[in-house]
Amino acid sequence: VTGSSGAGTSTVKHTFDQIFRREGIKAVSIEGDAFHRFNRADMKSELDRRSMEGDNTFSHFSFEANVLDKLEGVFERYGETGNGQTRHYIHDDAEAEKYSVPPGNFTEWADFDSGSDLLFYEGLHGAVCADGIDIAGKADLKIGVVPVINLEWIQKIHRDRDSRGYTTEAVTDVILRRMHAYVHCICPQFSETDINFQRVP
Repeated sequence: VTGSSGAGTSTVKHTFDQIFRREGIKAVSIEGDAFHRFNRADMKSELDRRSMEGDNTFSHFSFEANVLDKLEGVFERYGETGNGQTRHYIHDDAEAEKYSVPPGNFTEWADFDSGSDLLFYEGLHGAVCADGIDIAGKADLKIGVVPVINLEWIQKIHRDRDSRGYTTEAVTDVILRRMHAYVHCICPQFSETDINFQRVP
């Protein structure tokens, strides 16, 4: 399941979790955030560096902000062996308590549990086919949660302000900075997906 921040991919994931439980399917779930290239502090440094060089388009949506070759490798390895590795990006204090890792950092890479029936991905880049990366070609079913752009922004502002402690102004700045990569990195994936739909309020 692929889509931008606030589009509703997490809501779709929770729905699939219920379906898998009902059908007795053991799924390994991986999150797109686990494949970011930078932790929070390093991302801020990279953003500052690029801004000083005149690049105001770099964001988590950008291909180069993620280890997409590693993500593609996980898809490929799972298809061949049923094995792979993932980690977790820690967004907030609740996740920090669960994983004993400070917010803005990653857990260590860890092997999947054995004996799973399928691999389920939810995040920004699940159907990328560009720049020598073909994640789309490694997935059997690709679902896009496509833009309802104002709803995405409202949802993102609400979530990031209420659960992650950001100001509305800070979230708005992030949304605007991401627009270039939104158009060039996120939206093209929806031509690679098998099913596209929109979450409607």
